[in-house]
Amino acid sequence: MSEGDTVLKTSRAGGDNGLHDDLSAFHLFGRETVVLSTKGIPTYVNEFWTSKQRQANSLHEIAYRACFKPQLPRFFIERLTRPGDVVYDPFMGRGTTLIEAALMGRVPIGCDVNPLSAILTLPRLNTPHLSQVSQRLAEIDLTRCRHYPQDLEVFYHPETLTAICALREYLLEKEMDDVDRWIRMVAVNRLTGHSSGFFSVYTLPPNQAVSIESQRKINEKLGQSPPKRDVKAIILRKSRSLLKDCTDTVRATLAEVAVRAVLLTRQAQDTPEIPHASVDLVVTSPPFLDVVDYAQDNWLRCWFCGIDPTSVPVTMARTVDEWQSAMRAVFAELVRVLKPNGYVAFEVGEVRGGQVRLEEVVLDTVGGLPLLPEAVIINDQHFTKTAHIWGVSNRVKGTNTNRIVLLRRC
Repeated sequence: MSEGDTVLKTSRAGGDNGLHDDLSAFHLFGRETVVLSTKGIPTYVNEFWTSKQRQANSLHEIAYRACFKPQLPRFFIERLTRPGDVVYDPFMGRGTTLIEAALMGRVPIGCDVNPLSAILTLPRLNTPHLSQVSQRLAEIDLTRCRHYPQDLEVFYHPETLTAICALREYLLEKEMDDVDRWIRMVAVNRLTGHSSGFFSVYTLPPNQAVSIESQRKINEKLGQSPPKRDVKAIILRKSRSLLKDCTDTVRATLAEVAVRAVLLTRQAQDTPEIPHASVDLVVTSPPFLDVVDYAQDNWLRCWFCGIDPTSVPVTMARTVDEWQSAMRAVFAELVRVLKPNGYVAFEVGEVRGGQVRLEEVVLDTVGGLPLLPEAVIINDQHFTKTAHIWGVSNRVKGTNTNRIVLLRRC
């Protein structure tokens, strides 16, 4: 426990006392909640969700950089919404919040400046049957292509690269339906990886791509050359895995809410497509204090999808002041779209060796806005004592920790 932190003995006055009581008394995984204070806001520390609890639906098994577990949005969705309510993620990433909300019968809305986000999310709201995927793949000729980028042979066997290029041309030239969009999503997720389940030779995990020169060095170091891969078989195998939990009941639930789903590709601080006071709950994880080269990480996926990565206006804050300014604009927009008494669950990470606690920055950022800080919730699966849990880093040192600032629209 750091200097100035205090243990609270009573629940917070005002707001949803039922929620505070629930957090204080939570002991589903055999641990008692530790209650602290962050700038006078109740701070609850416990193992609130865990990888040991029920397996998340197989539809979530899409790799993406820095994504949280489906159990995180589920925790808030089941406590703060009812079926038919609207759940929004302004930084939707791979779509974890949206997919989990839809699986729970809530209407999903998402926004991300990254066009790949909608490509990865929409098909899982409109899932085809495996037989449809198999039939469509059988209809596509992957034996020839018009444009063959030979420099990509550092990743792919020539026959595999021909098949990838043929599939790319088919998708870019066709008015896609749900089955085509599904195939594109799976192919994007299988472009590069570190096992035979991917199209490529051994390379970095599938949530980012190395440069051609870097892959050439990897090949030389490991003495490897790209093996021939069966593109259709890999897509079908991954589709079978993704769809294994898609029962008729799940499909019916998804279909009921998917017709009202909204997926936007734009900046989160400007979303005129979302009506005023229409959102019941926001669950999101914003960009942290970091510098990410979007074009470098996504150049290969963007190539496959026909996207110019340099045209994607991704901005990463290098300082706390820049981050705070960017998030202030987003919070102002969330105020507009939230219903009165709607909630924001804002997941942040402890960065720069613990010297910056973004949960404290968030509390300062919303000052003067009609967003009441209700709680800070720290989920930690490995804590043993208060001194450890309060200083633990997010997604660092092998921990599974999340820090969430919970805000309520006044």
